[in-house]
Amino acid sequence: MNLTQTAETFGQDDQSWLASAHGTDTGRSITLDTSTFTAGTHYPAGHFPSGLPLGKITATGKYGPYNNASSDGTEVLAGFLLTAVDAPSVNTIDPQGVLFWHGAVIEAKLPVAVDSAGKTDVAGRISFF
Repeated sequence: MNLTQTAETFGQDDQSWLASAHGTDTGRSITLDTSTFTAGTHYPAGHFPSGLPLGKITATGKYGPYNNASSDGTEVLAGFLLTAVDAPSVNTIDPQGVLFWHGAVIEAKLPVAVDSAGKTDVAGRISFF
């Protein structure tokens, strides 16, 4: 039996980018392809932040960071990461997440900006305010 005192620190998920609760109950389970993300850019604090724009990689069905200049499927915005996900210590482990694929977002509060092509990709499913 271990009776040693330990301390844990928990962060708070910032979902201030959500304009309403609409769509948060219909998130889709997804797998993130950690090898497609850059530590200092996409998860500088050790986690993939809520609101991160994602695209679906055609070859694997996993999700990576949205990038309009890509040609692997991630050039099409699929939606946003609904809740923060801890980043693994190695990029060969692919964690599960939830895709926010329809609803409304506050554009200025997204952790990464979305270009006009991305907005066109989700037109009719996601509204930007």
